[in-house]
Amino acid sequence: MLAPPLAQPQPADEALMRSYAAGQATAFETLYARHSLRMWRYFYRNTGDAALADDLAQDLWFAVVDSACRYEVRSRFTTWLFTMAHHRLVDHWRRQRPGISLSADTPESMRLAESLFAASGFEPEQQLDRQLMAQAILAALARLPAEQRECFVLQVEADLTLAEIAQTTGVAEETAKSRLRYARAKLRAALEELA
Repeated sequence: MLAPPLAQPQPADEALMRSYAAGQATAFETLYARHSLRMWRYFYRNTGDAALADDLAQDLWFAVVDSACRYEVRSRFTTWLFTMAHHRLVDHWRRQRPGISLSADTPESMRLAESLFAASGFEPEQQLDRQLMAQAILAALARLPAEQRECFVLQVEADLTLAEIAQTTGVAEETAKSRLRYARAKLRAALEELA
């Protein structure tokens, strides 16, 4: 019996970006496939608006294309990408009125909350409890100050380290750590109110 072929190692994001800068379009397609959903979720969780998340994500990917020839590996590709995303959010917030946030009442939020626990195997009552918990988490996340919410989303969604979060948001590492600590404490307190 023949052994199945070994899976080919996937090229690193940084190598793909350099390949794209050298003219290999498929490298960009791979990067986009790997990171497009994460970027959209980052924008959505920070704005609460699916259409706006679409626009910001599209703008981000156009910026990636425009920046390809100047790209230098100074950190992980995802840190560079989320830094660019952060700048787009800051620019958006500067243009808009303050107070735009994620709402637990939007159809997108309801679908997200439901999908958090889809196919969990729990009985209907338990599924409803978990869906309500997911909605409560989204609502608590929406009430966080923008800086705290962004740090929390960068850690949870982007899987960035504390140093990378600080670099992405342009603040000192202690500031990023403090924002994460406050975000977690506020989310924990909001969930304890449900108990």
